[in-house]
Amino acid sequence: MMSDNGKPKFAMYWAASCGGCEIAVLNIEEKILDVDANFDVVFWPVAMDGKYKDVEALPDEAITLTLFNGGIRNTENEEIARLLRRKSKILVAFGSCACEGCIPGLANFSSKAELINTAFSTVTTDPVNGSMPRPSFAVPEGELHIPNIYPTLRTLDQVVDVDYYMPGCPPESHQIAAVVDIVIAALKGEGALPPRGSTIGVGPSTVCDECPRKRAEKKVTGFVRIFSRRFDPDVCLLEQGIPCNGLATRGGCGARCPKAGAACIGCYGPAEGSEDQGARLMAALGSVIDSNDPEEIDRIIDGIPDPAGQFYRFSLASSLLHAGRSAWKDE
Repeated sequence: MMSDNGKPKFAMYWAASCGGCEIAVLNIEEKILDVDANFDVVFWPVAMDGKYKDVEALPDEAITLTLFNGGIRNTENEEIARLLRRKSKILVAFGSCACEGCIPGLANFSSKAELINTAFSTVTTDPVNGSMPRPSFAVPEGELHIPNIYPTLRTLDQVVDVDYYMPGCPPESHQIAAVVDIVIAALKGEGALPPRGSTIGVGPSTVCDECPRKRAEKKVTGFVRIFSRRFDPDVCLLEQGIPCNGLATRGGCGARCPKAGAACIGCYGPAEGSEDQGARLMAALGSVIDSNDPEEIDRIIDGIPDPAGQFYRFSLASSLLHAGRSAWKDE
């Protein structure tokens, strides 16, 4: 549906995420002018005043394109996800939080009670009279309601149908700009959109294939932290014993982290053909251990200080595992 000014409508929403995806859109620099020139921005709470009732008043599928970033952690997230799905022709899971769950999804290792108690009862907080958040509260003016937190965080496509996926924490600006060009060309009849369900704004292979560091046969006799000693700036980080997720992570970022001397942490999600990024990473890192002795292998694996965070940092909520035992009890 076109706006009164003849432009298709655009929306962007921020659910359970840090807000970095919003900044990434602004970081496309002059390309943001193309968005303004070709779309009427009707809903973008972080950038403009907008009310849920305004979106509710729109006809179904009135919004041409919605970028939805963040996972579904509470009742408000789900309500708006369903609303924007109904009002949007094209709904994009934008960024790792919407696509795979990302860092907020790591909370799925803990129960709802553990999360709330940590947030409101630890040494860094000072709850008033031991009070805890409640979904509703009576005041003289009526009853106030706050969103109710769910036992686990879910990805966007675990709640509503998604047309396209654009991973990254956040997506790289040049990839966002390229996707903007594709959508604008399609709206003008000068090109076609990718097949529904496609992952867009990514590369054809893995981060390793984009990384310029020299690679030989990967054989590791121990894993170390990147700050523990000096490393060769030109050699593959994994071959130097630094756990690097690039060999099981989808490319498209240009291997920015390895180029800067930091290990890939997997934010672009599983490489093509992988059903579970964490499982593939475990298999990949296990295959480079240079030992056949079980005790030695255990010692080497113990060099990874946080296996759960290493293998499922971005993808726990979308994985076959999905959550830890304590969180599953609440489901």
